[in-house]
Amino acid sequence: MAVAGVAALAAFLIHLAVPAVPLLTAAVALGMIVAQIPALRSLLDGPLKPGLSLSARRLLRIGIVLLGLKLSLVDIAGLGVVTIVAIVLVVVLTFGVTLLLGRMVGLPGRQPLLIAAGFSICGASAVGAMSAVTRAKDSESATPIALVTLCGTLAIVLLPLARIPLGFDASEFGTWVGLSVHDVGQVVATAQIAGPVALSAAVVVKLTRVLTLAPMVAIVGAVERRRAVHAADERPTKRPPIVPLFVLGFLAAVLMRTLVPLPEGLLEMADVLQTALLATALFALGTGIRFAELARTGWKALIVGLGSWVFIAALSVVAVWVTTGL
Repeated sequence: MAVAGVAALAAFLIHLAVPAVPLLTAAVALGMIVAQIPALRSLLDGPLKPGLSLSARRLLRIGIVLLGLKLSLVDIAGLGVVTIVAIVLVVVLTFGVTLLLGRMVGLPGRQPLLIAAGFSICGASAVGAMSAVTRAKDSESATPIALVTLCGTLAIVLLPLARIPLGFDASEFGTWVGLSVHDVGQVVATAQIAGPVALSAAVVVKLTRVLTLAPMVAIVGAVERRRAVHAADERPTKRPPIVPLFVLGFLAAVLMRTLVPLPEGLLEMADVLQTALLATALFALGTGIRFAELARTGWKALIVGLGSWVFIAALSVVAVWVTTGL
């Protein structure tokens, strides 16, 4: 865990040196780079593995809980009914299309579900949440984490270039970014290029997408629980929770931010802690990614990830046109 913490600090220094690189993206990238060094693999898969696994799971869940303190239902209500409905439709349609595509190309295990969650909701945080409720293996989470990192990084470069041909003003561009980019850090890095108006719109829309994490996890949890009940007829099995404890903590944090006048200093401290925890967890997840294995078996996942990324970007353009037209 200490090694993962030091790596998170290194990712922060990279972010300070190159602000265009989001901290969480740098953390995942560092983990992936370290995992490709043959001399270090025996350490990663040996004495460091228990601490890295604990970081990847427990710290990620605590970070998701603290993410709720960024969300105020008042800010979300200020978007208006039409925009909120558009956000929900983008999430649901992207989730469904990605899940269907993943199953059509024959992705193994929980990968279709995890990729669908990561691309439709909130990147690596959603992958971690869905991994918990489905009890997916760390190896199943590694490829979705790599894909949302790759596509989110591409978005930082490509979306600003597409702004002018699409004719978006700053507010419309921010809405598009918030609807289509995965992790919060990647949203900030992409939207800030167009100025504070775009950044403000992007963050509110993105955090509204984050709020859909709780009901989506609850629905998947209910489905997994029903499957466990049927499986129990054949062999004893422990039922997964309908809603994991950390998701309830996330909702409690949202309500606290909405109803309780929390001091600004406390919110800033929570934001720093949340970012540090997620950076530590994402480095740990990154260490489980092996490029050689992905090259042999991950081409199908790459097709699904890129397809989902293009789909949500195009669907979000339509959503912006519709909401601004109304």
